[in-house]
Parts: sequence; C-alpha cells; structure tokens
Amino acid sequence: MSQTITTAGSLPASPGPAEFFTGKVKVEPLFPANDALNFSGAYVSFEAGARSAWHTHPAGQRLVVTAGVGWTQEWGGPVVEIRAGDVVWCPPGVKHWHGASPASSMTHLALTGTRDGKNVEWLEKVSDAQYRK
Repeated sequence: MSQTITTAGSLPASPGPAEFFTGKVKVEPLFPANDALNFSGAYVSFEAGARSAWHTHPAGQRLVVTAGVGWTQEWGGPVVEIRAGDVVWCPPGVKHWHGASPASSMTHLALTGTRDGKNVEWLEKVSDAQYRK
C-alpha cells in the first residue's frame, strides 16, 4: 500500500439538495469512507441563513468550523452559535441541524462516520420559526 493524494478540487462540488437544505449550500467532497477508514470528509459552505434539515448520524459526526459564524441545535435544546475554530461533536443518533447564522456565511469541515454503509438519516426541514429561536 502507498499514500493516495486527491488533488484539491478534483472531486466535483455540488449544491446541497433542496430536500435536505434550506438556502444556498455547497458540498465539496474530500474523501469517501472505505474499508480502512469508516468516515468521510467534506467541506460544506452555507450562505447566510442557509441550514440543513434535522438529521441524525448512525456513527456520529465531527464538524470543524473553518470560516464564518453558524448555528447548531440539538432537538429540544437551544440554538448555539459556532465560529471559526470551534469543533462540534454530534453523537450517534442525536437529532440536530447546523447552518449559517442569518447575518453570516459559514463553512465547516464535516467528518462523518459510516455504519452499515450509511452516514446520515435525513428528517424534516427546520422551519423558519425553529431557526429563529
């Protein structure tokens, strides 16, 4: 075995699907999960006011905020502000959402675990009322 180098930008970016995101979101994959490493990596960029739907991760997810100001919320908890340099741990099975604040864009590096070939369970969209809490 030897090292593998994926050249920056060689994996195509795509918009976050409208069924799972509100607002403009760009997903830039960095690497997929494989037999040796059971998590994937991607940069996810949210324009101001953009956010994910509620979701869970069967094997958890770690977010490293790389730019801007964002918000995240665990089901039943308060909205929490996150900023560049902050690291968020989303434990397996915990219902949550994350995205940009209303006044700032936000980018995070998402390191998402995979269990039985699955890394996310998408749920309902975050309503404007829930987002503005």
